[in-house]
Amino acid sequence: MAVCSCSKNNKSDEDRFIDDLLSRMTLEEKIGQMNQLDPEWDAELKEPLIREGKVGSIFNIVGAKEVNRLQRMAVEESRLGIPLIAARDVIHGFRTIYPIPLGQAATWNPELVEQAAALTADEATSVGIRWAFSPMVDVARDPRWGRVAEGYGEDTYLTSQMAAAVVRGYQNDNRQSSIGQSSIKMAACVKHFAGYSASESGRDYNTTWIPEVQLRDVYLPPFKAAVDAGAMSLMCSFNALNGLPSSANKHLNIDILRNEWHSDALLVSDWGSGSDLVPHGLCADKKEAALRCINARMEMDMQGNIYYDYLAELVQEGKVKESQIDDCVRSILRMKYRLGLFENPYVPEEEPVAYTDEALALASDIATESIVLLKNDGVLPLNLKPSTFNILITGPMADQPREQLGTWIFDGEPEHSVTPLEALKQYQTTSNNIKLLFEPGLAYSRDKSTANFAKTIAAARQSDVILFFAGEEAILSGEARCRADITLPGAQSALLAELHKTGKPIVLIVMAGRPLAIGADVANADAVLYAFHGGTMAGPAITRVLTGEAPSGRLPMTFPKMVGQIPLYYNRLNTGRPTYDPPVLIDDIPVGAKQFSVGYSSCWLETATEPLFPFGYGLTYTTFEYGETKVNGQLPMTNDQLPMTNDQLPMTISCSITNTGNVDAYDVPQLYVRQMSGDFARPIAELKGFQKIFIPAGETRTVTYTISREDLGYWHEEKDGFNSRVWFATDEAEFRFSIAPNAGAAQLR
Repeated sequence: MAVCSCSKNNKSDEDRFIDDLLSRMTLEEKIGQMNQLDPEWDAELKEPLIREGKVGSIFNIVGAKEVNRLQRMAVEESRLGIPLIAARDVIHGFRTIYPIPLGQAATWNPELVEQAAALTADEATSVGIRWAFSPMVDVARDPRWGRVAEGYGEDTYLTSQMAAAVVRGYQNDNRQSSIGQSSIKMAACVKHFAGYSASESGRDYNTTWIPEVQLRDVYLPPFKAAVDAGAMSLMCSFNALNGLPSSANKHLNIDILRNEWHSDALLVSDWGSGSDLVPHGLCADKKEAALRCINARMEMDMQGNIYYDYLAELVQEGKVKESQIDDCVRSILRMKYRLGLFENPYVPEEEPVAYTDEALALASDIATESIVLLKNDGVLPLNLKPSTFNILITGPMADQPREQLGTWIFDGEPEHSVTPLEALKQYQTTSNNIKLLFEPGLAYSRDKSTANFAKTIAAARQSDVILFFAGEEAILSGEARCRADITLPGAQSALLAELHKTGKPIVLIVMAGRPLAIGADVANADAVLYAFHGGTMAGPAITRVLTGEAPSGRLPMTFPKMVGQIPLYYNRLNTGRPTYDPPVLIDDIPVGAKQFSVGYSSCWLETATEPLFPFGYGLTYTTFEYGETKVNGQLPMTNDQLPMTNDQLPMTISCSITNTGNVDAYDVPQLYVRQMSGDFARPIAELKGFQKIFIPAGETRTVTYTISREDLGYWHEEKDGFNSRVWFATDEAEFRFSIAPNAGAAQLR
């Protein structure tokens, strides 16, 4: 909801309301509004503080009855009756769990993601939650980092589209609200502001060093997209960015968020990130941390107590102006006003909304669209026509109702999960010729025991096809769940290798929270589906794809062949000595070879420079033929290059795509651009558009994108001694465009 604040003589109703309330608040009550508490951690303090008006927000309280009980203390017993706002980590569903956000990104379908966010808001608000600590829009290029599961992948443009979709879904649902008059059900909180995902070595909370222009080109645009979509709040990140933790970062919080973007969204710390300035080594004590945070306009302190403990003292000492506190409190009251909490602070204590037919159907649809087909040697879809068809279901993820939900599912209920084993059993009831054999082989993903290998191999010899469900348990991804080795854990690869020796067709289905280095496993399978952690309805979604529904997912991150390639992402800068062909590998170098004999290029000795699978990659059960990319309807100078100068902008880029197979299916044509020269070196490819289109077998569709001057711009920087300035501009240069099925197929050289 955009609200215009005009001159002092023409204030909005919102401004007048907030100014009046603020004028009646004591300093202690103002500071109280800046205090967010988890009552489970502060059980002995919560009720007295709420009654005294010294708590602005509570979180991790679930249930309309308990939320209302605490709300009555704030509204009916405190002096001014300012309502609380109840918050929660609602990440990819509340009761009905959708695929992890990385899986949602694999749908390349923002409309579907927006619908999921809207239904999530239905469920969460029905139990009193009005503030969700999501979406996470950190662009992530290192799959070792556990929180890649919580974001939308490595690309700025794709992440920006998903960020805006989730904000719209949470906040702008126009359906009838069950919680009062407000048109906004649940406030989004966009995190983590900013640069959190570029952590050294992929280790959570770790230091990030990001040049200003890269910060603005790569990491900030998704936050800006979310702000432009109306996001009501942002969350500071834990990390130190270029030596300065975000909670105390004036450049991020004031220069960019307030002065450049003109955002009035509330800025909240992450859990204790304000007090973390002490162990960061920035501040000598928590009092100094409070001073640094308020000066950087961190407006609400989540579970840190530094504002509650020290702000009044800092005001008395003249180190903090009360007007600084007023600015912060105004943001807090504004969000409560826009959520309608002053008019309707309570939640109807009725049966909570959960597991509706609409939500479960959408969970199945979005999980289905998140599945990426990486390999298929003719095994899929399963040929179920023979009179009897024996299917071995094996692997540690085949029947794990809790694990398939993924990370960050505080309120997900495993008993409502439909696992692949259960879904295939349900499918079996409609196909009498199918016989299912189940031998998990391994009890859980990290299981290293080979005790059940013999029994599993014996079952494999009786089968016509093996469905091997591999991956990671949910606990292996998410916050503080980083991995130095991103191969399949436990003895999964060993079991798969033994099953491969039987000669039976194998379909490998990977359910994980990150891209894994599965090159050897792909070689041991005839078909590979990457299903991420698919949520409540992961089982039915996988079954739909196995039994005939054409997969339509595309990778939101590059998949490395081995961990030593990381970071590996498609939109990298070129080098002065690039490698286009596989280099001479380590085992091919003659003993005693001379220094110059293997050449000088940017490569590794152990593997080619190409990834296992490129960004945007995904197969389906048909084939698509791409025509020549056209600019403004005209053919390019050559079939694979489109040199154009930006004095021809705006321009349209188009391409015809034909479904040359016999299966109706979705395709995801992606528009990539490359700037060939300029003021600064530019990436070898950048995604600038995508569409998800349905093409019946034998038919042709034309996709068209419009490119403006701004689409081709980027941030420039000029240094003058210790001073520098940055600006956004488009160079006068040659650009090449390619509409392709993935980044690896784009013809931009």
